[in-house]
Amino acid sequence: MGAVMGSTVMASLGEMLRERYCTVRQRSVALCEPLTPEDMMVQSCPEASPAKWHLAHTAWFFESFVAREFLAGYQLFDVNFPWLFNSYYQTFAEFPDKRLRASFSRPGLNEVMRYREHVDAAIAKLLEGDAPEEALRRIELGLHHEEQHQELLLTDIKHALFVNPLQPVYRAAESDEPVAGEIPQMRYFGYDGGLVEIGQAGTGTAVGDGGGFCFDNERPRHREWLEPFKLASRLVTCGEYAGFMADGGYRRPELWLSAGWQTVQDEGWKAPLYWRARDGQWTTWSLGGRRTLEEMKNRPVSHVSYYEADAYARWAGRRLPTEAEWETAAASLPAGTETEGNLLDSGRLETAAVANSAQDAPAQMYGDCWEWTGSAYLGYPGFVPLNGSLGEYNGKFMSGQMVLRGGSCVTPRDHIRASYRNFFSPETRWQFSGIRLASF
Repeated sequence: MGAVMGSTVMASLGEMLRERYCTVRQRSVALCEPLTPEDMMVQSCPEASPAKWHLAHTAWFFESFVAREFLAGYQLFDVNFPWLFNSYYQTFAEFPDKRLRASFSRPGLNEVMRYREHVDAAIAKLLEGDAPEEALRRIELGLHHEEQHQELLLTDIKHALFVNPLQPVYRAAESDEPVAGEIPQMRYFGYDGGLVEIGQAGTGTAVGDGGGFCFDNERPRHREWLEPFKLASRLVTCGEYAGFMADGGYRRPELWLSAGWQTVQDEGWKAPLYWRARDGQWTTWSLGGRRTLEEMKNRPVSHVSYYEADAYARWAGRRLPTEAEWETAAASLPAGTETEGNLLDSGRLETAAVANSAQDAPAQMYGDCWEWTGSAYLGYPGFVPLNGSLGEYNGKFMSGQMVLRGGSCVTPRDHIRASYRNFFSPETRWQFSGIRLASF
């Protein structure tokens, strides 16, 4: 009876993954529909990758870690693709320098799409039968991997269109909230602190243990001690950040970490990424085109580095929350809150002004902007990476990075949760990254 029940459960999981697989894979292609083939070749900054590369690499993941290992008789689409579209898995194969991805004029876009179809057919065949549990785990991981790349694709194309002298619009904004009126005043919610638990328990997958998916860097669930703290009721707005700029924020070294001040000098920063002064007025750039600061003043400031977030917090007499503080506050919100934020599924593709004026808990915890924390990206106590090459997914980056929490306006809804740990180097600005203040 136990074997029958196990077989039934695995078949049900296979069906669930089939539906989710189709949805996620189709979304990646749909996000590229507003782009020309030429748009999809552009790599406009060192952090970015061409849209065509994202489409190929996500197929590479399923081919390399699922189809090749679990589908008998699987034939590679092209013998060069296992190394050509490898991102950084040193133990899997060699790979080209990331800076050269814009030079991949071949394979062409049509061939990349055939590659995706070839891999999709293989995964569909695998899911039609009794796929091993480990194969299902890896398919689930691959889907979350692809959702990461959907977010990166939109982030990268935003920058690519921005540096284009014509500044073409990715997609016209569907709607705008009125500029008039005031947003809720910044408030601070208090938390008792004490011994708390953060992170995920279990295997980190919905397959096998009945729990929700998580990456290996979210495990294990563990205890941390927190002093009593306060967390801001919403994100810092563009208008508030403009006040920091007007008060000489980028000219006052006492506000900055040493490495941050050096970066300001080296890069000539005077404002967040995408802000430009025109006729004495600040404007900013979005996937919906250029906007004035007056239009954006009530929306969360975005595309700021950790250094800028930390300097703003210092200027405001506050600090950035730790990731344990952030997760503790997020975990106290009502169930389902993470699906209600301004995420990719909202269709906005831009930050939005906070809507709840009668809030009794922090707003905008999910969506709008990834929120910088004051925590370095390190392994949790007892952290164990995945086996084999997949162990390089997260663990190898646990040095020189800072943690961000909460997702952004281009994060897929099914991809975010309270324990999710994003991470970037402190000078990174091309992501949708913003600021939430904290204090003791």
